[in-house]
Amino acid sequence: MEKPFAITLSVNSSLANHTGSWRVEKPEYVHRMPPCNNACPAGENIQNWLYIAEDGSYEAAWRALIAENPFPAIMGRVCYHPCQSVCNRAELDEAVGINSVERFLGDHAIEKGWKIPAPAIESGHKVLVIGAGPAGLSAAYHLRSMGHTVIVRDATHAPGGMMRYGIPKYRLPREVLDAEIDRIKDMGVIFEMNTRVDDVHEALNEGFSAVFLAIGAQLSKRAYIPASEAARILDAITVLHDVEDGNQPLLGRKVVVYGGGNTAMDVARTAKRLGAEEAIIVYRRTRDKAPANDEEITEALEEGILVKWLSTVKHAGENSLQIEKMALDADGFPQPTGEFETLEADSLILALGQEVDFSLLGNSADLDTKDGLMPVDSTMMTSHPGIFAGGDMIPADRTVTTGVGHGKKAARNIDAWLRKTSFEKIENKDIVTFDQLNTWYYTDAPHVVRERLEATRRAKDFSEVVKGLDESNALYEARRCMSCGNCFECDNCFGVCPDNAIIKLGPGKGFEINLDYCKGCGICVSECPSSSIVMVPDK
Repeated sequence: MEKPFAITLSVNSSLANHTGSWRVEKPEYVHRMPPCNNACPAGENIQNWLYIAEDGSYEAAWRALIAENPFPAIMGRVCYHPCQSVCNRAELDEAVGINSVERFLGDHAIEKGWKIPAPAIESGHKVLVIGAGPAGLSAAYHLRSMGHTVIVRDATHAPGGMMRYGIPKYRLPREVLDAEIDRIKDMGVIFEMNTRVDDVHEALNEGFSAVFLAIGAQLSKRAYIPASEAARILDAITVLHDVEDGNQPLLGRKVVVYGGGNTAMDVARTAKRLGAEEAIIVYRRTRDKAPANDEEITEALEEGILVKWLSTVKHAGENSLQIEKMALDADGFPQPTGEFETLEADSLILALGQEVDFSLLGNSADLDTKDGLMPVDSTMMTSHPGIFAGGDMIPADRTVTTGVGHGKKAARNIDAWLRKTSFEKIENKDIVTFDQLNTWYYTDAPHVVRERLEATRRAKDFSEVVKGLDESNALYEARRCMSCGNCFECDNCFGVCPDNAIIKLGPGKGFEINLDYCKGCGICVSECPSSSIVMVPDK
């Protein structure tokens, strides 16, 4: 006997499944901002390339990554990964090893010889980039991708800027640096090395449509330290530069480094590798106040670098230094104590920060500078139309990743300026927090720890200290991503919907909602692991 129509349970056959007019809210799939993406200074779509990498589609993941950042193998080594500091997974077990997977993709691309194609259409515009550091190289890459002719000029003999002359080989092997820069050359970017620009306005008269200044901060800050004529005082940037060029500086058996930043750690560790029996860092504050990344400090201590916290150099002699002990006041600032000690030292290396060399501006009175930096507007343009700036020479954090982000932002705005349009970045401030996720869906899976050379071995030469992941570990790490705020097609919503209102569109296509059958119960929203469905008013 045929069942009454009112109780038929077949999909799409019963009026009981139609909601009528009582639904006041409806579910909607959204693309929210993952905290990792939001924290990335280079503006990478981290969650996207991790998702692509999860099934082993490494080339597709790499190409998605380099759409924003052309240096994954470099970044996977030198970026201090602020993305991982805000990763929601850290509240479940441990943050996703984003930086590790990025390095794996970068190294894999070098191994496979993947290339970046030259642009199909030339714009007819010519842009000059002054400085071949991270900001300049990033800008050159993006501008070339947009079809512009790009010429990079730099006063040194090889591109890389502080990536080459400030970061030692044990952190960034030069074959990795060169491989990722060579890809940019292969796109058609023209490099003019050993070419110092002494007047940026003269460059504009050479037929360039725009100029991007990315000269970095490569002048060491000086400090007045009373010293005898025989005292050997050097600056950290010169020491690192000489080492890169193969000119081994004479540092002696006992080396003291004055400063507490990453450069101080790098030059102290370099001194050890050059044969110093003892390398001591003197810093006027405590470890938690040191500007150096904590991982760098830990690695330096593991390698036998000694650190005298709350200390300052008062006088430099031929074979010794006078050190004054400091104490923190009620506000946490170091104050002199009047207590002194003598420290044996054959040389003193100053690592007190860097300044920008603005001599290339010539007589350019219309290019404003302030407090040793160059202000720019929201488009990265300076006070002179058509001249843009980025990297360490503008007010911002001084990291490689920040410089890469500046180069990309400047390139997009230069492109818009040349085409007489404007670039408008779509901001997504809907950042997903841990409490908005259904973490029961994810099993505990601690992150893979990258292997390091033993401390006793690594200080002997400039071999790379930190090793990368292999393919199985990289896959595992990518799959730990919880896809905060974006659907990863787990089918939870499809399975829990009591009214069969969720329609699967096929792999990679997501879902849609048949509102004729959705009664607005919100079960799909409450059961979504990634918080990628929200209830909105049903107008």
